[in-house]
Amino acid sequence: MTTIIRAENLSKKFELNKDKSLKERLVVGHRTSRHVESFYALKDISFELEAGKTLGLIGHNGSGKSTLLKVIGGILTPDSGFVERRGRLAALLEVGAGFHGDLTGRENVFLNASILGLTHKQTEQYFDAIVDFADIGDKFIDTQVKFYSSGMYVRLAFAVAVHVDPELLLVDEVLAVGDEPFQRKCMERIKLFQREGRTIVFVTHGLDLVRQLCDRAILLERGEMVIDGSPLAAVREFRERYYAEEQGEDDYGDGGARILGVTVTDAEGNPCERFSPEDQLGITVEVDGEVDDWVAGVAIENGADQVVYGTNTELQGVTLPPLRDRTRIRFDFPELPLVEGTYSISVAVHGHGGFPLYHRIDRRTQFRVFSPSKDDGIVALRPKISW
Repeated sequence: MTTIIRAENLSKKFELNKDKSLKERLVVGHRTSRHVESFYALKDISFELEAGKTLGLIGHNGSGKSTLLKVIGGILTPDSGFVERRGRLAALLEVGAGFHGDLTGRENVFLNASILGLTHKQTEQYFDAIVDFADIGDKFIDTQVKFYSSGMYVRLAFAVAVHVDPELLLVDEVLAVGDEPFQRKCMERIKLFQREGRTIVFVTHGLDLVRQLCDRAILLERGEMVIDGSPLAAVREFRERYYAEEQGEDDYGDGGARILGVTVTDAEGNPCERFSPEDQLGITVEVDGEVDDWVAGVAIENGADQVVYGTNTELQGVTLPPLRDRTRIRFDFPELPLVEGTYSISVAVHGHGGFPLYHRIDRRTQFRVFSPSKDDGIVALRPKISW
């Protein structure tokens, strides 16, 4: 197949000036170079991308994702190495990029379209479709865009980009600014582009989106390429690397009973943090204190902080005896019908009806579900298909 992007040994270095004020710069004078620190945003990045493929760039903030996208788009020039690309390019790199605040929405449509390669006549042909897709309202199209909200900026910019008939579309995290209906409309258009055989490169923190949309993914860390492979492999590597960093907990309550520990176990009762949807999972909560009226509960949350399941002993019809000493409560799940991802466990001890709250710990521990399936959503159901 035709190669549409070829990057060879790309490196990009930036400088951080440590001087805190103009006065300090004047005082240090010729010694200013001592107050400059250099760092590589990109270092020796090489890859090729075939036409018709969708590539996702993932990594923590500051890993070099947006810098790489800007180098591909020609916005930034690499300090070493080179990038080659072919075909008409459309880029959505940041909110308001390519727009002039003192011009109206209408004027910016023609300006942005001309930058992306359309003639004035071609833009006139697409204008009504662009405005209809952006759906910002007729009264705003002739208003200066400096009065637009960030969401309106993104709507209009994306509408222009997808109507210039690009062969290569570069998209940064700007789509996160739009509301849910507009995000859905954008995803539908991106999927249409994929069916039409166009090439897409996008930066996102939505790991599930990478698994669903991409043919390939690159994981960056501090400007260096960690992995270039399948979306599933890249996402797994990301979660493996940052699993410990993602853990964090909130601890609060009125006292009376206290949670001492939470353990995730497999079917044999051994501590475990890696599961498949068919595996058995156990959650053991260790509690201490002296209360007569108490309920123990657990909740499982996904990476988006959505509660995928929550229950407690009261909801399950289990009455616990008065708490007088250290006690362990175990919740056993015969299977784990969840899609691949990292999940957090929150636990609480409280009175019947939820009050008083003796002790609660959010995101006390985590576990990961691995699955070869690319199913979308939260739960991993196993439908039987017939015809």
